[in-house]
Amino acid sequence: MTRIPLPALIGLFFTSLYFGAAIFASWLAPYGMAEIVGDSWEPASAAHWLGTDTIGRDMLSRMIWGGQTTIFVAAAATMLSFGMGSILGFFAAVKGGWVDQVLSRLVDLMMSIPSLISALVVLSVLPVSLPVLIIVMGVLDSTRVFRLSRAVAVDITVMDYVEAARLRGEKQMWIIFREILPNALTPLVAEMGLRFIFAVLFISTLSFLGLGVQPPLADWGGIVKENKEGIVYGISAALIPAFAIASLAISVNLVADWVLNRTTSLKGGRG
Repeated sequence: MTRIPLPALIGLFFTSLYFGAAIFASWLAPYGMAEIVGDSWEPASAAHWLGTDTIGRDMLSRMIWGGQTTIFVAAAATMLSFGMGSILGFFAAVKGGWVDQVLSRLVDLMMSIPSLISALVVLSVLPVSLPVLIIVMGVLDSTRVFRLSRAVAVDITVMDYVEAARLRGEKQMWIIFREILPNALTPLVAEMGLRFIFAVLFISTLSFLGLGVQPPLADWGGIVKENKEGIVYGISAALIPAFAIASLAISVNLVADWVLNRTTSLKGGRG
């Protein structure tokens, strides 16, 4: 049995911890998401393990509920971006010609504008809700996935087994899902971890700027924004969600690196 390296174990532990807390938030959170249970910025105690926030809400409960929102939005946006980006990238590589040119130039146009600016413009005119956030983040991030999946698929489409599938008369979707996708998993798995981390940072940034998750819902970026004034007075309430964001990003990256090393055998293509 292959031993899991220590960095991967650490990454798996923290990733499982955060995802488990997000899934079972309603059972783990001592208080409600917006329930006021004390005074402003109370220190850590037996009643409030992480203290209270700027208006007296339990920080541990806010962190658990906020983690659920942050992870859900980031994971959904990542799935959407990979679903759109990889399929369109594979399709552009297989189809070629004007289809490839149109899709590639459209992606180049979208990538020429910074994602944060595009998101701020769109969210300033649309009602900010979780579905809108997921769609905006997923569409903007799908451009990066498109570029990667197209580049990988272009190399795979010239392989003998893909040419053999074409000669057998297989349809393009069959070639994409049965020939290209299995052999493109290695870079896509690594990129998925990075895209999820980017999505966590992206939604946290939007919430910090006031155009992300809206009250009464909580997310880690919003918790930082709500408690940032406390840093001036030596209160660490804003640093707790910042640490959670950083540790989640590092742990997911450690897991993605380990999975990438385990799947390198896919690089050689089908045997």
